[in-house]
Amino acid sequence: MKPRADTALILGASGQDGAYVADLLLKRGLAVHGTSRDKEISSFANLRALAIHDKMTLHSAVVSDFRSVVEVLKAVEPHYIFNLAAQSSVGLSFAQPVETIDSIMHGTINVMEAMRFLGLEARFYNAASSECFGNTTPETPADETTPFRPRSPYAVGKAASFWAVANYREAYELFACSGLLFNHESPFRPTRYVTQKIVRGAMDVATGQARTLELGSLDLARDWGWAPEFADAMVRIIEYGAPEDFVVATGETNTLEAFVAAAFACFKLDWREHVVRNDAFLRPSDIAYSSGDPGKAERLLGWKATKKMHDVVALLVDAERKRRQVGE
Repeated sequence: MKPRADTALILGASGQDGAYVADLLLKRGLAVHGTSRDKEISSFANLRALAIHDKMTLHSAVVSDFRSVVEVLKAVEPHYIFNLAAQSSVGLSFAQPVETIDSIMHGTINVMEAMRFLGLEARFYNAASSECFGNTTPETPADETTPFRPRSPYAVGKAASFWAVANYREAYELFACSGLLFNHESPFRPTRYVTQKIVRGAMDVATGQARTLELGSLDLARDWGWAPEFADAMVRIIEYGAPEDFVVATGETNTLEAFVAAAFACFKLDWREHVVRNDAFLRPSDIAYSSGDPGKAERLLGWKATKKMHDVVALLVDAERKRRQVGE
């Protein structure tokens, strides 16, 4: 089954990454199709924010339902398939472990099996995660050869999906690849993500709407990048000449305390006067230190992050200011 040239299908188009990937592909002249669980009730707020909602063809599809996946692949016949669906919150995965692992692992297998069933000669990109690696150290940032040590149901699902992609690539010669993306933020993140919670909390304090912000441990460290740049890396991965897996990261790791300090500094506030520790926000298990080596992506894809943690904080604060000015 030959795919339609210059046609892309984004499974999970309503999310942060799906919206930014769609925007990039549309700017390059591709016919872009996107899915959500139910297109009739989904707001597609991120697509509307980028003013691309009416430039795409939208479908209802559930990746954990094989028949649903087959039907959308038959209808679209895409050349590129981006699997960006499934539950995407590490914290929420502890409350919903079965649903999280099922949606990630079985969803990924369903898409590849549907490709094989239909004989669809498409290119498949799978959203893996830096969470697969578990703890790293400053001396040994994770690259494509680093062993996996997942520490959450979310990470277990992502690790399983990564190896499923590798198996289908080898056993069935599918053009299937995974991106092991480290943390990447944007204004499209919901408030359950700590980065948005911090930025909005700092602004609440600055505007007198709150006196304090409650957070869990500030000692954990992450590599934070800018989501639109990471979307560009995803497109480069699927367009590369061979199906390979890539770590996508900025190469810079900072503590959550440093992120908090930067956010409050944008409002000329000392975070230590307003942030209160609350152990209720601690996860059953967590990654203390996460760092990535994006060297392969730079060498083979020509991709390198230009925005790092302090840039990300400034961009998020600016977006939150604009959001409140228009009364959203």
